[in-house]
Amino acid sequence: MLLRNRLFLALVVLLASLPVLPVPEFWITQLNYVGLYAIVSLGLVLLTGVSGLTSFGQAAFVGLGAYTSAWLSTAHGVSPWLTLWVGVALTVVVALVLAAITLRMSGHYLPLATIAWGLSLYYAMSNMEFLGKYDGILGVPAMNLFGISLASGRSYYYLIWLVALLAAIAVIHLLDSRAGRAIRALKGGTTMAEAMGISTYRYKVLVFVIAAVLAAVSGWLFAHFQRTVNPSPFGLNKGIEYLFMAVLGGVGHVWGAFTGAAVVKLVEDQLQVILPKLFGGNGNYEIIVFGIVLVVVLKVAPQGLFPGLAKAFGAIAGRWMPPTQRVRDWDGAPALPERDKPVAGELLLDVQAVRKQFGGLVAVNDVSFTIRAGEIIGLIGPNGAGKSTTFNLITGVLGLTRGQVLFRGQPVGGLSSREIAERGMSRTFQHVKMLPDMTVLENVALGGYLRSRHGVFAAMLRLDRDEEKRLFAEAERQLARIGMAGQMHELAGNLALGPARLMEIARALCTDPALLLLDEPAAGLRHKEKQALAEVLRQLKAEGMSILLVEHDMDFVMNLTDRIVVMEFGTKLIEGTPQDVQQSPAVRAAYLGTEH
Repeated sequence: MLLRNRLFLALVVLLASLPVLPVPEFWITQLNYVGLYAIVSLGLVLLTGVSGLTSFGQAAFVGLGAYTSAWLSTAHGVSPWLTLWVGVALTVVVALVLAAITLRMSGHYLPLATIAWGLSLYYAMSNMEFLGKYDGILGVPAMNLFGISLASGRSYYYLIWLVALLAAIAVIHLLDSRAGRAIRALKGGTTMAEAMGISTYRYKVLVFVIAAVLAAVSGWLFAHFQRTVNPSPFGLNKGIEYLFMAVLGGVGHVWGAFTGAAVVKLVEDQLQVILPKLFGGNGNYEIIVFGIVLVVVLKVAPQGLFPGLAKAFGAIAGRWMPPTQRVRDWDGAPALPERDKPVAGELLLDVQAVRKQFGGLVAVNDVSFTIRAGEIIGLIGPNGAGKSTTFNLITGVLGLTRGQVLFRGQPVGGLSSREIAERGMSRTFQHVKMLPDMTVLENVALGGYLRSRHGVFAAMLRLDRDEEKRLFAEAERQLARIGMAGQMHELAGNLALGPARLMEIARALCTDPALLLLDEPAAGLRHKEKQALAEVLRQLKAEGMSILLVEHDMDFVMNLTDRIVVMEFGTKLIEGTPQDVQQSPAVRAAYLGTEH
């Protein structure tokens, strides 16, 4: 960590030294544009690389910031420093409206929608009389900072790069936080995140607004750097170019935004000189080259250029480059708040005649059962019996057709999985859902989301460190509870299936549940792994945890549960002790097709 700080400091010193060195003015101008483009690309790293939301319309937000500042400062004499806040406020309003319209879309509809509103904003700016239509606004005033004019490119350079580096640091801080982990969970789908109590739509809107604000700030800087504003830099082609920069540099990496902006800007200018000479005429030949380059990069280095450069630098640096590992600084951190737990024997879950129909298909037909505090209940049946559907009805993933689910005496049927998680139910998944590029510790800490409060701005300003220590202390405690504390710094994507399922249980325990719901936790595990899992579940029961277990492995269930509910063709076949179920002719018929 110390070395990384020194490398960053060395980069800052180098950037700060360039304007006072005898370098050509052209270099400074190019670096100014790289800084401006990098700020926009940072927003796309958050929006597309981290959250998985593709946008082709960021150039329109750049134009919104640029035109707001240009018009207010020329037509009304407003200070450029004040126009920044007006532009940001206007951008937030526009982004919220556009988010409400487009962010509930999925698949190819979302990027198509961003193209639509990007074009709409572009043509709106191009056809407004008071904005100068296609001629734009001339005579935008230069900025002054503490009486120092920033009219020259060399003086303005410092402001652009100060904003760019501060924005990068803020994004890095954000991603290493409670809110950042919630944002990183968006890309893997909404089911797991919602089950941890995260409002995925809210975070999509937040990321969309942050990316729009970064683009608007870049536009504000651009207006007073160019000293003139017209619609041409804010069209769809520029929006595509910004996305190209982010993808080329490494769309999942903060410093990839700078890498992509530098490569595109510096290479583009050279190509504009070289290619017309080669082809013997004028034209945008560089676009053809960039298209080919993008295809090659996506094929050879799908993560972009920055990860490869970082890896190469690490190889050159050798042993003095330390491994990335979180500093363990949470010893003695106060415990996170805990919910009131039910007393042993208390009626915890009451499933009353739940039914689920998909058109004419009845997947679950009036199934009822109860769970009391301190019990392990098994829900079993042949393939297609309706176990997973029943499980999803209880956890809010699916809505009830009819019937009722009561949790601790309160109806939860019809609530979202996020609202059910808030009431004290936590679950794992039939197919392990995790964030493979985060450590085991960070994945488990995601489960503590509902037990913590700090948000985006506290994270960016690093005001959430005490709460982060509490979250990681709790995550380590839950990993120790299941015997995985020694693997907490491993990348989750490197885990075998057995440890990955245990990690999911630790994440669910981190929510401090009153009821733990496990969806086929032994599926795909070897015999020794199943034994280890069974021992963990027995230990949890001994500590007072209540568990609902959906499972195919009969031996695993029979040796672990207090009672078993058997389903067949969507109906409850029998409920009783493991011995009752083993001796039931109806169960043997369901599994073997005969009573004998």
